[in-house]
Amino acid sequence: MRQSTRRQVLSAGTAAAAALFTSGLSARPGTVSAATPPGPPGGVPALGGDFLWGVASSGFQTEGSAPNSNWTRYIGSGKADPYLQSVRFWDLYRDDIGRAAQLGVKVYRISIEWARVQPNPNGWNEQAFLGYDRVVDAIVAAGMRPMLTLDHWVYPGWAAARGGWRSPSMVSDWLTNARKVVSRYASRNPLWVTVNEPLAYIGAELRIGALRPDQSPMMRDRLAQAHNQIYDTIHQIQPGAMVTSNLGYVPADETKVNQPFVDRVADKLDFLGVDYYFGPDPGTTAAGSSAGAPGMWQLPLQTEGIYYALRHYARLFPNKPLYVVENGMPTQNGLPRADGYTRADHLRDTVYWLQRAKADGMNIIGYNYWSLTDNYEWGSYAPRFGLYTVNATLDPTLTRIPTDAVAAYTTLIRAGGVPAHYRPTRAPVRCSRVDPPSSCDSPVALAP
Repeated sequence: MRQSTRRQVLSAGTAAAAALFTSGLSARPGTVSAATPPGPPGGVPALGGDFLWGVASSGFQTEGSAPNSNWTRYIGSGKADPYLQSVRFWDLYRDDIGRAAQLGVKVYRISIEWARVQPNPNGWNEQAFLGYDRVVDAIVAAGMRPMLTLDHWVYPGWAAARGGWRSPSMVSDWLTNARKVVSRYASRNPLWVTVNEPLAYIGAELRIGALRPDQSPMMRDRLAQAHNQIYDTIHQIQPGAMVTSNLGYVPADETKVNQPFVDRVADKLDFLGVDYYFGPDPGTTAAGSSAGAPGMWQLPLQTEGIYYALRHYARLFPNKPLYVVENGMPTQNGLPRADGYTRADHLRDTVYWLQRAKADGMNIIGYNYWSLTDNYEWGSYAPRFGLYTVNATLDPTLTRIPTDAVAAYTTLIRAGGVPAHYRPTRAPVRCSRVDPPSSCDSPVALAP
């Protein structure tokens, strides 16, 4: 089975993108101290009753019955594993939303798929919109707040035929759809994600052949333009809205890779959405990617890296809230990891570092686990990230089987985090390269 996985999408374009995106870098003064204390003497405090615990997913990766899009065209070329029906969230959403509610989460992230609601440039699929109405209303009825993503790397086949993000009309076409989506769902008071992981999105387009490396800066600028314009629309329709474009944090290369985009949208971010998965990978030129690795489940896991990633943006944007929009741990086809790390331990260790970050003064307002269920990871079903595992290739019933992290997450949510004197199962890496030189010069340490 192909190992063309979600994080490999980033690696496909990161090296080329990093070389092209070095213009426009800027530094901003921060207020977080460079010195890192060893932790509160009484242990880490709970995250509090206002903290937004959540789960994350995307439409294309979970829904099934995928409409014609840039990704179905790529899969149809035979260069990726068959899509099948994914985990059929489109049909089974009520049960999955119920599972999320039983965890106790307050936020459920989905995407409203452009390819589904606008199957041709001159027409809309009202039945698709009615389907999303039912999904969003079910999230609200279950006591959760929707987090709606406008673009999770998928656009209609007709837009792909026009050249995708190479087309001069793409921003206008994108905004036509996005404005319709915002107008329809703003009354549900969602949190908004405009563009999912913009630089990884560029890497995805490079990988599937929809973009040439020399066109990467153009797509970056068009994504920024789309974000900035829809940001204004959202705030016109939904005063007080919270809007972001979540950043796929790239250990060791974050400033080089993501900062040029951040500079272009910095004034139109209500909170910083940060996605964090892996530590630096010494076997690749683009740290944190999976180029050259036999499987993303073999990439290094460094849970304290989430502290450094959050500190990086707390220093750049000292007055903006931080939200971990995605975080999780991959396994191979549901098998135990070779390093023995369990999903539950990884989750508890990660939450410890969130509590440490908040205790050290970072304004962290939320955390989404990626993902509620296993799904189609951009070319393969082999990587499993779900709290509930699903064997999409061999189980026709697509049964959701709880992992050990289901009970762990439920307990964490009820308690507001790990107990005060919890210690991660793995000690922090010495001289981490997650955010050099800061993560090496000012390392985080465990309290004695």
